[in-house]
Amino acid sequence: MGGEAAHIVDLAPSDHKTHRVTVPSPVMSVTSGPKFDPASRSSALLRRKPVSTMAAEVEHSSLRRSMGLLPLITLSVGATLGTGIFVVLGEAAPKAGPAVIVSFVLAALAALFSALSYAELAGAVPVSGSAYSYTYATLGELVGWVCGWCLLLEYGVSIAAVAVGWGGYLNSFLETAIGVRIPEALSAPPGDGGVVNLPAAVVVLLAMVVLLGGIRESAAITVITTLFKIAVLVFFVVVAVFAFNSKNLTPFAPMGVAGIATGASSVFFSFVGFDAASTAGEEARNPQRDLPRAIMISLGVVTLAYVLVALTAIGAAGVDTLSGSEASLATVLKLVTGAGWPSTVLAVGAVVAIASVVLTVLYGQTRILVSMSRDGLVPGVFSRVTARRRVPAANTIIIGCVVAVLAALVPLGQLAEATSIGTLVAFGLVNVGVLVLRRTQPELPRGFRTPLMPVTPLIGLALCVLLVFGLAPQTWLAFGAWTLVGLIVYFGYGMRRSRLNG
Repeated sequence: MGGEAAHIVDLAPSDHKTHRVTVPSPVMSVTSGPKFDPASRSSALLRRKPVSTMAAEVEHSSLRRSMGLLPLITLSVGATLGTGIFVVLGEAAPKAGPAVIVSFVLAALAALFSALSYAELAGAVPVSGSAYSYTYATLGELVGWVCGWCLLLEYGVSIAAVAVGWGGYLNSFLETAIGVRIPEALSAPPGDGGVVNLPAAVVVLLAMVVLLGGIRESAAITVITTLFKIAVLVFFVVVAVFAFNSKNLTPFAPMGVAGIATGASSVFFSFVGFDAASTAGEEARNPQRDLPRAIMISLGVVTLAYVLVALTAIGAAGVDTLSGSEASLATVLKLVTGAGWPSTVLAVGAVVAIASVVLTVLYGQTRILVSMSRDGLVPGVFSRVTARRRVPAANTIIIGCVVAVLAALVPLGQLAEATSIGTLVAFGLVNVGVLVLRRTQPELPRGFRTPLMPVTPLIGLALCVLLVFGLAPQTWLAFGAWTLVGLIVYFGYGMRRSRLNG
């Protein structure tokens, strides 16, 4: 084709027949085999995937563009507003005391500064790979791979953690509604006194089935469930505020600044998912305009909800009541009203809310793997899209089954902190990436520009570093092991099979 490299893409039009089209790639040369020159190893680590190449691939993506601004906002809110407030509040309250409210604000600030960087990159590089694609385009293949590997940890482990929290609220609902509980042996992982967390595995598999039905159907369900859980949290705040007692806020910070920082590191898990909108870059109708808006609006909604719920929950019942409860908000309502029906309503809302988080975060993880697979860094099975439903079916099934096993066997606390460290590393790299792209491609069209450059991304990076060092040593060990495995996979498979390896 006139000396230009060509790549093959699958198009699946409305007649459900798959066509193969040869498209010129204006920037990079793509080879079909895993040729690799060991002498070029060092340059391979720094090679970047051009933004223009990403744009060419998106132009001929086989994923369906069907999502407007509202579905993108609800996708992002739906992926964020769930276990973080329904369950993790009870896990973090003992670490900071009533000042866990400030911990939420500190975590929100870290998320906000990173969100501003996310918004610019989402408008400039509107592809489905989220932070992975952004860092691949700005910081090189090795850093892009590490970021993508962290995102797999963030998304996969957070799905499992959310699913574990779902099981706790399901038990709360069953107990208040019909007076029965799922036996602990079948509702808790081995580390928490059970054998297997069956409800957690079931909700992941149900989300997998919904995603296999298609993006339009999944988006419609996400909109409905997100609006419902916002209504349930408003109900909680209205009920709890009438029992508010300022004495429950003293002493406010018994563990001091260190406790607040530790609490912020723990509750940062609550903000995992606001970037989910950026994983829909290839399925948004107007990604340059809508992705930045969706990211910023969703973060504002989630932060407001978290602060109001945490303040009213602690003010109404105190930290001791929240600590260690598997369904902390339902416990608060039962205590302050003396009746069972408010906690039943809350439990129903939590069951729906947390299930929707599983759905939206599982969606995000599959789309990140689509991008990594299309780049050749993971096997091609993860980027195969079905002609009829236009979904990565094999990818969804594989990830759904793996995460279901993880949710069934690992305790919530360990999952939440492992999610936080993966997220903080990815966010930090995004803050660096937006600085690099501003310098290397200042002329690139952007649907949103991060304000106060370079101060904003530098503050975002500093906050990520602050929070990541507040995590427990065992979390660092687990993250180190995960990163080591990722590097082995990259050097043993991804580097040689990368599509940039021309």
